[in-house]
Amino acid sequence: MGSIGNRIPEVGMRFRNSDEAWEFWVQYGGHIGFDVRNRNTIRSRIDGTITSCRFVCSNEGIRRKSQIDHEPKRIRAETRTNCKVRMIVSFDRVAKFFEVTEVDLEHNHLLQLPQTCHLLALQRKISDVQALEIEIANDSGIMPKASHEVACRRAGGKFNVGYTLTDQKNHLRTKRQREMAYGQAGSMLKFFRDKIVENPSFQYHLQLDCEEHIANILWVDAKMLLDYAHFGDVVTFDTTFGTNKEYRPFGIFLGLN
Repeated sequence: MGSIGNRIPEVGMRFRNSDEAWEFWVQYGGHIGFDVRNRNTIRSRIDGTITSCRFVCSNEGIRRKSQIDHEPKRIRAETRTNCKVRMIVSFDRVAKFFEVTEVDLEHNHLLQLPQTCHLLALQRKISDVQALEIEIANDSGIMPKASHEVACRRAGGKFNVGYTLTDQKNHLRTKRQREMAYGQAGSMLKFFRDKIVENPSFQYHLQLDCEEHIANILWVDAKMLLDYAHFGDVVTFDTTFGTNKEYRPFGIFLGLN
């Protein structure tokens, strides 16, 4: 079987399953210095089993031209260079393994330096041990930036940590959204409903994530609506004051006339 230690894909290399082949391709990309994609996966129409996979460089293909008439507000950097690097694996039903049937390893673009490979999307991972350390530091009142700096120093540099400060903040945000107790959410909703009973002008809106957990909350009372009528010529969204201890940002709409 193909070993992860063998960093060069070759025709004839074998894997136990498609996940092992994909993991090998991800690690090979991180070792060489390019990000990867799973271009397509073909399944059998008879039993639904995977018959072949095509793994490519993230620069594969050409970006489609925009169909909109107006100029976009933000122009994204061009990352597709029609790179032909790929590895195709096919399933052998008799031997019950996946075999590499086609390989092309010639890139038409510059590769990442070893010092920046840890910033590639699929190379940034937070292990279970790292997640526990992040959560302990946060529970102790240590800000994410400070705890991330400590982790970088302990690992001998930020390129050895395996994740960025943004990844750490996203992990904490996701953890808090999942652990928000029903009592907390229920108490908040009861408070909003009581406010509506006191004054029907009070309004609120909840935004849920893909797992039906509360992600964002917006509310406005009667005084805010009145203030908006007088100071609504220019409205800004102010979050410069930072966040609370739960790392939940609180934004204020500030109006000027």
